Amino acid sequence: MFVLTIQAGIEGYHVSVGGRHVASFPHRMGFSLEDATGLAVTGGVDVHSIYATSLPKVHPSFSLQQVLEMSDRWKARPVPEEPIQVFIGIISATNHFAERMAIRKSWMQFPAIQLGNVVARFFVALSHRKEINAALKTEADYFGDVVILPFIDRYELVVLKTVAICEFGVQNVTAEYIMKCDDDTFVRLDVVLKQISVYNRTMPLYMGNLNLLHRPLRHGKWAVTYEEWPEFVYPPYANGPGYVISIDIARDIVSRHANHSLRLFKMEDVSMGMWVEDFNTTAPVQYIHSWRFCQFGCVHNYFTAHYQSPWQMLCLWNKLSSGRAHCCNYR
Repeated sequence: MFVLTIQAGIEGYHVSVGGRHVASFPHRMGFSLEDATGLAVTGGVDVHSIYATSLPKVHPSFSLQQVLEMSDRWKARPVPEEPIQVFIGIISATNHFAERMAIRKSWMQFPAIQLGNVVARFFVALSHRKEINAALKTEADYFGDVVILPFIDRYELVVLKTVAICEFGVQNVTAEYIMKCDDDTFVRLDVVLKQISVYNRTMPLYMGNLNLLHRPLRHGKWAVTYEEWPEFVYPPYANGPGYVISIDIARDIVSRHANHSLRLFKMEDVSMGMWVEDFNTTAPVQYIHSWRFCQFGCVHNYFTAHYQSPWQMLCLWNKLSSGRAHCCNYR
């Protein structure tokens, strides 16, 4: 007997067994989450029960008043003219209105953001559905924290969101560091800032949950062809749900993208590892690994927690506000 959990995420679907992440796969090319209408389980499995949670009765794009809380309290501060410590770019899917609202009401309320030492923005591409794009524009105009990118959202183009985050961090703010995370990632910003301050500020920094000597999968839903990645292993790279780079690395990425010399790969976290490895040949980079940038959920004493639903985001914030850095799990 086991419990299998299927969670819809920004890139596609995430599968866990017994609470541990075992696999992920993207949405089918040309399709998005709202196109999914059913679930089928085949093979030698006896299904004893099915439990569905966090499913809206009406699609959020048609009932935004149930998701978006139009209050001045949640509006973003204008981008400050003076230097800041960290710019946070949050990769988000077009119709993830609830996820963005939960972040506004939770970890974006950290004093560092409210006082202007840290700036956070959502990076969202367009949907093929006009009504969702219209709702997105309404949201962006009101809250002032959404950067809308001029392409249709799909997994293979997520890497362009990462490039856009670097461009914003270099061109629109004066930040020492850039952090990238997903809209299902809860960030304990206070401890992340403390962690950053520990390391040598005169040297380039790449910090996250690092993978070493990972090999491309050549078969299955996450298959990578030899044309896409001819090498046998990936460069060292930090898992995509949350990592930090110093601004000199971001400047190099932006410069090489502008002159069309930046190599792009469909897995954005591997792309960042590749770009940092290239930069490391000209200036030694501090590679900092910590398992507390959690890839597969939430762990005790976390820096970031991944696969967090809007409900869990608010739960984590409530616990932090009462002085407890504990995880929130559905019962």
